Amino acid sequence: MSIPSTAEHHTTTHPALAHHFNDLAQQREAGTLGMWTFLVTEVMFFGGAFTGYAYYRWKFPEAFQAASHHLDIVLGTINTVVLICSSLTMVLAVQGAQRGDRKRLVRFLLLTILLALVFLGIKAFEYHHKWVEGHVPGRYFRWDPQHDGAVSPGGAQLFYSFYFTMTGIHAAHMIIGIGVIGVLVWMALRGRFTPESYGAVENTGLYWHFVDIVWIFLFPLLYLIGRH
Repeated sequence: MSIPSTAEHHTTTHPALAHHFNDLAQQREAGTLGMWTFLVTEVMFFGGAFTGYAYYRWKFPEAFQAASHHLDIVLGTINTVVLICSSLTMVLAVQGAQRGDRKRLVRFLLLTILLALVFLGIKAFEYHHKWVEGHVPGRYFRWDPQHDGAVSPGGAQLFYSFYFTMTGIHAAHMIIGIGVIGVLVWMALRGRFTPESYGAVENTGLYWHFVDIVWIFLFPLLYLIGRH
């Protein structure tokens, strides 16, 4: 009697099992470990930006506070709520994948994309408002000490440099996440996920929650300086 090859055994076990894994559990653990390793590198990446921000905020406290007060705290708060809600919809999408509920999975993935687009739309409006006010760092930066705050224009411009850089990088991560979630929707509609094989959805959820956590730190650091 012939013994089936490893590839044949994997095919008969589950079509989603890659040939270099012994079983779905090992495959899932490897994927989760890979995502956590990636997130550690992201923590170090954002950590450098946060460290630079902390240093210059200590060096120019009055300028950072005055510049921060020109940010729209209402829009920032709305965006915080929107992003937290998107994390909730992502959790519900993962639950749908775990239960094998394709409609629930697709519905909450699409809701996550919608909330992310709302967040980016509000952020684009904020960027445009800063451009109109002349608070975009560079050649056309405007700062009137009589109305904007009697502080160094250089310090204020430095604050906005951090603001646009950090929120811009965060927005770029969201755009990447939207693209990945869009691929998940396409895969889900074709029945690629089952209660035994949904690692891609779960790992994307980890990434999305990380993006949410980064904003939870950005919001108070950028919007709430010296507010009462």
